[in-house]
Amino acid sequence: MSKLLPGVIAMAIIVVASNILVQYMILDGRLTWGAFTYPFAFLVTDIMNRVYGPAAARRVVLAGFVVGILCSLIGSQIMLQGDGYEYAAVAFRVAIASALAFLAAQLLDITVFNRLRDGSWWKAPVVSSVLSSIVDSALFFSIAFGSWISFGAAADAEVNWAWEVIPVFNTGMMAELWVSLAIADWIIKVAIALVALVPFRVIVGQAMSRRSAA
Repeated sequence: MSKLLPGVIAMAIIVVASNILVQYMILDGRLTWGAFTYPFAFLVTDIMNRVYGPAAARRVVLAGFVVGILCSLIGSQIMLQGDGYEYAAVAFRVAIASALAFLAAQLLDITVFNRLRDGSWWKAPVVSSVLSSIVDSALFFSIAFGSWISFGAAADAEVNWAWEVIPVFNTGMMAELWVSLAIADWIIKVAIALVALVPFRVIVGQAMSRRSAA
């Protein structure tokens, strides 16, 4: 278990940071700071998968899942004031969506990575991260904000701001605000997945060298 501790700690830090930063919007509400931290969870998973195998990566993901659940439980008990009413720091729908999307996307990442692990060194992390990012963004935003699903009047009222119909990136196509948020979020995930190839290569190389020398 000690060999997995760095991965568990890194995953926990990323999950906690993302749960906090997702509440802070940028670019006129079209993106959150959490979009820039969460994709590094895939980097941690891929490093653990490459160095220690899929079973170890799944244990690290499970640790991150538990931390995420705890963050959501704590956040749901913290009440904030805004526009004359009180609301939970973490909305119920957002908490459910976050947990489901994280688990599904990370497990898919591990499966795809493992299928491609014998190919070129970059192929497994790139393909697995891109595909799992699609699943993550689609699941999270549609469950958390989609008007097509209802969690009850009280839960829906916490996220109905995302139901505003707007042009998607000024293309002329009209859709609810959360669709633009999901697309922007996925673009950031893919960009970070490509940038993360550098630390992936370096960290994996160092880890493999230490294992060979041990």
